[in-house]
Amino acid sequence: MSFESPNCISDEDLLLLLQSGKTETLGVLYDRHASLVYGISLKLLGTQTEAEELTQDIFLNLANKSAYNPQRGTLRTYLAIFTRTRALERLKSRSQKQRQLYRQSIAENLSVLSKNPLEGITQFERSQEIKSALEQLSAKEQEILMMAYYQGLSQFEIAKQLNLTLETVKFRSRCGLLKLRQALIALRR
Repeated sequence: MSFESPNCISDEDLLLLLQSGKTETLGVLYDRHASLVYGISLKLLGTQTEAEELTQDIFLNLANKSAYNPQRGTLRTYLAIFTRTRALERLKSRSQKQRQLYRQSIAENLSVLSKNPLEGITQFERSQEIKSALEQLSAKEQEILMMAYYQGLSQFEIAKQLNLTLETVKFRSRCGLLKLRQALIALRR
């Protein structure tokens, strides 16, 4: 089989060529299917950076050790399912990290409690109120406020990391803070 006209070669044959060491076929497969993989990644993960990283990981995996079996369906179907699975794994990992940060903040609050019980109790209660109020915000507002106030990032750094405009970060931050204030007022009534 000649690699003269890659557009005439099936996905299965391109994958066989790739596995036999013809690495240039990965580019053809990427051109054919990257938009599908990226689209699924972006929809599930929500950020361009993460979607680009996952797209790259999917195609590197395809080049290195693909579990694709042409008898079970098309490569396109395989890539869609594989991408969805990997994206969900990343989301699960992300939520585990958020839970870990939450547990860490509780542990820090409890350490304050042991040093000055009355002040510690007040601080712990405030912390719990803030966490309850934060849960009432949208995920995007929560993410920006957590990055700003828990990670200490500037709005410019947040915009760069989330691949958003600075105006979008400022808007979400402002809206989030207003909603947070309203939620805290409602919780104290």
